[in-house]
Amino acid sequence: MLDGIEIFAQSSIKISRDKIIYFDPYKIPKSFNDADLIFITHSHFDHFSEEDLRKVISFNSIIIAPYDLKESIKNLGFKDNNVLFVEPNKEYDVDGMKFSTIPAYNINKPYHPRSNNWVSYIVNIDNYVYYIAGDTDLTVEAKKVKCNVAFVPVGGVYTMNYKEAFYLINIIKPDVAIPIHYKTVVGTDVDANNFISLLDKSIKGKIFY
Repeated sequence: MLDGIEIFAQSSIKISRDKIIYFDPYKIPKSFNDADLIFITHSHFDHFSEEDLRKVISFNSIIIAPYDLKESIKNLGFKDNNVLFVEPNKEYDVDGMKFSTIPAYNINKPYHPRSNNWVSYIVNIDNYVYYIAGDTDLTVEAKKVKCNVAFVPVGGVYTMNYKEAFYLINIIKPDVAIPIHYKTVVGTDVDANNFISLLDKSIKGKIFY
C-alpha cells in the first residue's frame, strides 16, 4: 500500500508502481524525466511549477489538470492527446487508471475559491484507493471520501490545520493517513506530529518528510 511512495515537499508526491505517477511536483531534487502520469490539483506555484514539471516530464507523459491551466500546459509543449482537463465530481479512466475528482476549496478563507473548480483526486492504484486532498478545508465532500490512504494538508493558513485534518481523518477512517503541505511555506514538523498523535488507534499515521 505504501510501497514506492516518496514526498518531496508540500503536496509533491511520487508513487512508483507499474506506472510512475506524480502529484503536484514541486522541489524535485534532480531531473528524473520518468513520469507516466502527472496530476495537478490547482495552479498555485507550489502545486504547478513549470521548473519542476520539466524535471519529471518524459516523452509519453500524460498530464491531468484543471481547465484554468490550459494555456500554461500548452506552453510546456504537451500534445493534445497527452492532456486531460478535469473538473470536480467526475470519474475518469486514463491509460487504464481509474480516478475521480471532488472539489478542493476554502470555506472561510479567500485563497482557494470553490468557483475556481480546483480538485482533490481519488485514484485507484493496484486496487488501493489514494486520496490526494490538494489545498482544501474540511468540506462536506471531503467527509464522504472512501480510501485506503489519505494525503491531507495540516499546515493551516491556506488549508486545513492539523486539528481539522485529524477530524476529517477520524471521520473517513482510511487505513493510513499521511500529512502534507507543511514546513515549506507554512506549518512545521510540530503540526505533522500533532496530527499523527491525535489519530484514532485504528489508523496508521506515517510521516514522509
